[in-house]
Amino acid sequence: MIIVDDVGSLVPAISHSPWDGVTLADFVFPFFLFIVGVSLAYAYKRVPNKAVATKKAAIRASKLFLLGLLLQGGFFHSIHDLTYGVDIRNMRLMGVLQRIAIAYLAVALCEIWLRGGAGDIGAGGYALLRTYRHQLFVGLVLTVTYVTLLYGMYVPDWEYEFTSEDTTLKHFTVKCGVRGHTGPGCTAVGMIDRHVLGIQHLYKHPVYLKTVQCSINSPQNGPLPSDAPTWCEAPFDPEGLLSSLMAIVTCLIGLQIGHVIVHCKEHAERIVRWSIPSLSFLILGFWLDLFGLHMNKSLYSMSYTCVTTGTAGLFFAGIYLLVDVYGCKKPLFPMEWVGKHALLIFVLVACDIVPILVHGFYWREPQNNLVGHITSFHCSFLAYSKS
Repeated sequence: MIIVDDVGSLVPAISHSPWDGVTLADFVFPFFLFIVGVSLAYAYKRVPNKAVATKKAAIRASKLFLLGLLLQGGFFHSIHDLTYGVDIRNMRLMGVLQRIAIAYLAVALCEIWLRGGAGDIGAGGYALLRTYRHQLFVGLVLTVTYVTLLYGMYVPDWEYEFTSEDTTLKHFTVKCGVRGHTGPGCTAVGMIDRHVLGIQHLYKHPVYLKTVQCSINSPQNGPLPSDAPTWCEAPFDPEGLLSSLMAIVTCLIGLQIGHVIVHCKEHAERIVRWSIPSLSFLILGFWLDLFGLHMNKSLYSMSYTCVTTGTAGLFFAGIYLLVDVYGCKKPLFPMEWVGKHALLIFVLVACDIVPILVHGFYWREPQNNLVGHITSFHCSFLAYSKS
């Protein structure tokens, strides 16, 4: 994600998909939620006191949520914005860390309170399903709730105001009057966030600004076309409330993968029990996308959930086979180091400390820095390819 945030605009193939479809970057966040779920199976392998465990989980989730609010709520500005502080009336309420906190707390509570017993080591597949049937039921309820609201809620016309770069206040009306629409302007996901959180508390630079409808340089950011839809400059939060339901489901699936580690001790048995459901999710996700339920990160659609979690499960099984079975650890040490310091790295990037360091060291001229050289190389490569 550090690479995507800094050079994603130069290489659209690794940047986030403007709306429907997925790119490499769109797998990162679900992978993280997935591994959070796996880790919770270890963290709550034994729970001597459920009340104490619940309190600790709530405190940890609150800290993570507040840190996200501080980092992504607007207090730390970009390197080109010299203003200090943030207007609470307009701060962003949701974000990456906030969604992780919500998913972590929900799944932790499921693991603490909703399991039928400790389960036996080496228990069969049916025994595991029986032990954790209540958690699976929660995942089913969340999925049904999400799909019902996304495709069943009526989205009326709505209005918003936007301040342009020349400080001109513009008023827009978005014509909807639809039900089950999954385009950028008229989704139930956006409507719920606007009503519950308030449109002033949503993300001001949505990824759909890179769509063909909203950018003449699509899939990169660019000026609006003359016939751009009225929703192009409207705030939209990719980490909103309704879509967080499916984020919790991703974390719950990771938790079930973690249960396999806890209860099964043979390498082959673990890999089989990871691979079969993961491959099934992957097939289901592509099937849903084929029949119109398109993969979409901003909506965290059902097909997107299936494809990303299925890929994460297969990827996890592959890493396990490589490291734990064949003992190939040293080449993957950088991945282990990044994993252990993920929050620190996120803070360094979210507060623009890393970009400042990358931009800040140059040779003779300020523009003669690492980013400038990468940009020049990319432009030269494109010119050579076209010729």
